[in-house]
Amino acid sequence: MTPASRRSFEDLLAEGAAVPTDGWDFSWFAGRAEEARPSWGYAVAMAARPADATAVLDVQTGGGEVLDFALGRAAARPPLVAATEAWPPNVARAAARLRPRGAAVVAAAEDAPLPFADGAFDLVVSRHPVRPQWTEIARVLRPGGTYFAQHVGPASAFELVEYFLGPQSEAVRTGRDPLRERADAEAEGLEVAGLRAERLRMEFHDIAAVVHFLRKVVWMVPGFTVEAYEPRLRELHERIVARGPFVAHSTRHLLDARRPDRPDRPR
Repeated sequence: MTPASRRSFEDLLAEGAAVPTDGWDFSWFAGRAEEARPSWGYAVAMAARPADATAVLDVQTGGGEVLDFALGRAAARPPLVAATEAWPPNVARAAARLRPRGAAVVAAAEDAPLPFADGAFDLVVSRHPVRPQWTEIARVLRPGGTYFAQHVGPASAFELVEYFLGPQSEAVRTGRDPLRERADAEAEGLEVAGLRAERLRMEFHDIAAVVHFLRKVVWMVPGFTVEAYEPRLRELHERIVARGPFVAHSTRHLLDARRPDRPDRPR
C-alpha cells in the first residue's frame, strides 16, 4: 500500500479533482500510477527523424512536450517546424514551450482539414492523435515524405473504462485496430513500411490517480465528473486499499508510412 492510499477517500478525491490537466506531462503520476512503455521508445525514435527533414508537422501536439524533446535531441533543426492543437489551454502551453525552438503552433480542430498547403511537409508526426486524418496526412505530405506516429490501439485501458461504463460493444472494443488503420492509410495512397503493436500493463495505486487520469484523458469515460461517479469511485478506492493496485492494459501501435515518389493515383 502506498502512503497516498492510506489517506482518506475524501482527501484523495479532492486532490485528484484539483490537479491541472493541461498539457501531456504525466510526471504527477510518479508513485501514484505506472504504465509500461512500448519497446520502440517513440520519443527517442522520433527525435532521430527531423535531422533528415526540411519541413516538419506535429499533429495534435498536446502541450508540445514530445516535439520539444525531439527538437532538443535532433542533430539539426529543420528550417520549418509547425504543430497543430485543438484544446485552447494546450495551444497556449505548446506555443510557449515550442517558440524557443522556432516552431509555430496553429490552433486547429481535431476533425478539421489541416491548415496547410498540399505537399507542405516531408515529415508528419503525431503521438496519440484522437483519430488519424489519413486524407489530410496524405495531402500535406510531399512525394517521398513520411508519416511517423504512435497511435492508441483497440480497447486501451478498457478494464478501467468498463469498470465505470459497463461492457462495451464489439464495435467500440475493436475501434483503432492497427490493421484497419493500415488499410485506411493505404487507401489514401500511402505505403506502410512498418507497423508494430504492443499491449502494456498499467497500475493505479490510489483513487486520486484514477480521477486525474479520467479528467485528463477525457475520451476514456466521456462526461466523467467526480460527482456523477462518486459511488463507483468509493468502491474502487476500497478495492485498491484492500487488494492493491487496479490493473489495466494500454495498447499502442507504431506506424511508419510513406507517400510514394510517383505521381498520385487518380481519385
